[in-house]
Amino acid sequence: MAGALWQGNWISRTRIISGLVLFTYAFFHFINIGLGLLSPAWMADFQDIRQLITRSLLGSLVLYAALILHAGLALWNLGRRRSLKLRFGEALQTLLGFLIPLQLLSHLVFTRYSHEIYGVNDEMPYVIVLMWNSPEVWQQSALLLAVWIHGCIGLHYWLRLTRWWRRLIPWMAGLAVFVPGFALAGLLTEGRRIYDLFVEGSRRPDLMAGFNWPGRDDFAALYQTDGRWFTAFLVLLGLAAAAHVLNRLLRRRRAVQIRYAFGPEIRAERGMTLLEMSRAHGVQHTSLCGGKGRCTTCRVVIDDGAEDLPPPAPPEARSLAAVKAPGNMRLACQIRPQAPLTVTRMFRPDGRKGRAHASQGSEQQLAILFLDMRGFTARTAGQLPYDVVFLLNRFFDAIVPAIVAAGGTVDKYLGDGLLALFEAQTPARSARAALDAATAIGTALQDFNAQLAADGEPAIRIGIGLHLGELVLGEIGSAGHAPRTIIGGSVNTASRLEAQTKELGIELLISARVLQAAGYGLDGFALREFRLRGVAEPLSALPVEHAAALPRTLAAGQR
Repeated sequence: MAGALWQGNWISRTRIISGLVLFTYAFFHFINIGLGLLSPAWMADFQDIRQLITRSLLGSLVLYAALILHAGLALWNLGRRRSLKLRFGEALQTLLGFLIPLQLLSHLVFTRYSHEIYGVNDEMPYVIVLMWNSPEVWQQSALLLAVWIHGCIGLHYWLRLTRWWRRLIPWMAGLAVFVPGFALAGLLTEGRRIYDLFVEGSRRPDLMAGFNWPGRDDFAALYQTDGRWFTAFLVLLGLAAAAHVLNRLLRRRRAVQIRYAFGPEIRAERGMTLLEMSRAHGVQHTSLCGGKGRCTTCRVVIDDGAEDLPPPAPPEARSLAAVKAPGNMRLACQIRPQAPLTVTRMFRPDGRKGRAHASQGSEQQLAILFLDMRGFTARTAGQLPYDVVFLLNRFFDAIVPAIVAAGGTVDKYLGDGLLALFEAQTPARSARAALDAATAIGTALQDFNAQLAADGEPAIRIGIGLHLGELVLGEIGSAGHAPRTIIGGSVNTASRLEAQTKELGIELLISARVLQAAGYGLDGFALREFRLRGVAEPLSALPVEHAAALPRTLAAGQR
């Protein structure tokens, strides 16, 4: 999945790298402001350390190149966009991106520019005094929030294709709230302190001398420069908007016909990507990465017209190769139809919200439990079907609550057995829940067998296989009739472990991966190595004779 972060063309990669540079700068800048809540000295020292990097020749080149490239590519992208229809998150990020320069230019003029041209000591107290008790302090606070929200949205869109980002989201959401709150609290605390010194007056001359406070003429020149930069940005924004409108007018003269299998037929402007055509005409089309060529969820099968498309460019070819796509499959976000096409969307929404996203599946590392009843066929031979169903339901009524109470869910019933899944935010929690469930199943089985003995019926024996590995959770089946289920090699491994319990005459086999994920060291356990059919590598697992005795086995292994 790490490779997906850098897929796409050079424009996408340049925007990602420049955005990361600016986001890193913003993070440390906001932390610097927040230190005013704790100590003015800490704020000053941290700023000195930051500026050793940001105001060095190399640091300045990297920072301002990133700023120019990121803003320039945004304006260029606006000019060439075929449609302004965006999802809410993308629209919010774009809007904030264009609002940021309106305040950022003033900030740069009265800090770095004034420092370089007029020798102003633009340390944090100077900046805060300059804007305190005026509308500027609210505008700069809004700038702080706009920069941070814009960056967080971009970071989320970039990292959401990875397996580990989903587990970090709760923690990163907390950090995303903390950073601007900390910065604004530091601004408020330091602002009150330094402005009180100015109002009181006795320290004012010394502070102004220390800041090398600009004179009246210098301020007039700074305001004039600020106005020129502001006007230049508005001109660039206007040119980008004019280019967008002009391109749309020119493209409107040309149109291409697109027919979707199981969907509508549209006429769209040539030059747009197929994904842009879908969005512009309200055709639901899955695209997890937002149309940047870094995933394959927008892929389509070209039923008719493939010969009129150019061959895939390297970024698209790499993505298609990763999913072993056939020759007539393409990415909708990368192809620009110039002639009529008939296409089939691989992940077709069918007008049902959530169907497309759920159909993609999500890859997670979770624990699974495979359970089977021993000797069921011999036990029920000659019984009436109703009696067999009654016994199975009594058995499941006894053990399934133990699974649910531990945090698990039954993915499917398999005749006289079941497959259970333990969804959790981390593999460690999933593994511990699976171990708790195995213990509870063993205890529930003992109680159930005691009831059977009281009725004069033989006891039920079971086998359980526990494993932890990569699984894909998603809807499997036809649209409207697709239950949520799991697939992956780990399911087969758990099933093979359960089969081994029959040969060993035990109730439970736990793979070493489950024990490790749950935080147990392996040295104290009597692990056995198994070569399981359909599993490439040998697998170590812990045999447990009775599942109810699992806590004692685990405790003995850690002594």
